[in-house]
Amino acid sequence: MGTVKHLNPLDWSFLAGETRETMMHVGSLAPFSPPPDAPPDFLRRLMDEIREAVTVHAPWNLKLKYPGLLAHPLQAWVEDDDFDVEYHVRRSALPSPGDERELGILVSRLHSHRIDFRRPPWEVHFIEGLEGGRFAIYFKVHHALVDGYTGTRLMARGLDTDPAERDTPMFFARKPPERESARSGTPVPTLSALLALAREQAGTARHIAQSLGQALRKPKDGSPKVLVAPMQSPKSALNRRISRNRRFATQQFPIERLKRTAKRHGGTLNDLVLALCGSALRRLLGEQESLPEQSLTAMVPVNIRPKDDPGGGNAVGSILATLGTDIDDPAERFAAIVASTREAKAQLQGMTKNGIMQYSAMLMTPMLLSQIPGAAGRVRPAFNVVISNVPGPTQPLYFRGWRMEAYYPMSIPFQGYGLNITVISYADALNFGFTGCRDTVPHLQKLAVYSREALEELESA
Repeated sequence: MGTVKHLNPLDWSFLAGETRETMMHVGSLAPFSPPPDAPPDFLRRLMDEIREAVTVHAPWNLKLKYPGLLAHPLQAWVEDDDFDVEYHVRRSALPSPGDERELGILVSRLHSHRIDFRRPPWEVHFIEGLEGGRFAIYFKVHHALVDGYTGTRLMARGLDTDPAERDTPMFFARKPPERESARSGTPVPTLSALLALAREQAGTARHIAQSLGQALRKPKDGSPKVLVAPMQSPKSALNRRISRNRRFATQQFPIERLKRTAKRHGGTLNDLVLALCGSALRRLLGEQESLPEQSLTAMVPVNIRPKDDPGGGNAVGSILATLGTDIDDPAERFAAIVASTREAKAQLQGMTKNGIMQYSAMLMTPMLLSQIPGAAGRVRPAFNVVISNVPGPTQPLYFRGWRMEAYYPMSIPFQGYGLNITVISYADALNFGFTGCRDTVPHLQKLAVYSREALEELESA
């Protein structure tokens, strides 16, 4: 075996969290439309090329040193000397002409299968047979190898902005960019620096306690409470025990249309994403007679620049926000979401980067209770659903002349949290990926339909 690369604590935690029901892999689905000169046997030729000239670079050639014990304390990545490209890159087909529903069923099934940890933990499926001579790529990778955002960026390196390009290599065949050499002679921290760090930690703990107290306190003037506190979420059908089976649905909207609607109602694009999801969930759970009287809440990862950030980067934290599912009027529901997110973000604005991370971790801690065997559905959930909004490629991308029509993210349902909604921007569109437990969230595809109708309601409100 070649180079050994030890896992950091976060990567190790994704392996430790792997169970039969909670599979910690993320994925994506991207349909492609053909160029005028596309050969009818394009994918056959591509597979022949991959078999004959396979070259795989890190991280795609790395596998676990101890695949039989994922949470091994000395777990590490090692190079796979017997890499089998035909295991990782596969060609599939739908009965032609395949429609979007049949594609969704196939991808849901593929996403339900556990990763083989004896090999590098990723797969790519070329799916042909779609209407109009199109094909799709389903990509799956374990979160311990790369996170969803990094995986998106690395896979995009196998695409091109030039529709005339015909020799783009596969993403795993590209050499990773050279990293800057580590600085030598790291200075030893002085006593004054250590004291300053201790003072910052003390200030951070005090600020976190104040923020938590603010979240739990009721307004003195008797006005409605808009700040969502940990463990305030109602029990719901979304927060029961999950199975290993997955269901996946997609939706796509023009970004300008969404921005126009959000601005008209006094909110942001992120607020509108929450509103569309909240409206769709209110309708779906209402039809199933399982809508809680209290509003559902969402855990929302956010990018916020803290006061100690010198610029050039983003701080990633988490907030809890209401989805307004207890409000019938769509405009009033949107206003409640705007008030909730503004208050939650205002809490983080005065914190340092370290404080944001610690406070966000504290909000997530109650979720661990649902991972205890038998606890899912019995303990009060930390929140009801995860809704993430990730920036994606801003220009149309091509693979050897084939245009990528959309990019739909697929994420991880957890024990006690049977639905994950991830949104990613691509070119001039916003792509929704609804990933849910097949048994916990029946009729999940309706969420995609209802989100579109929720936008129409807000536009006419």
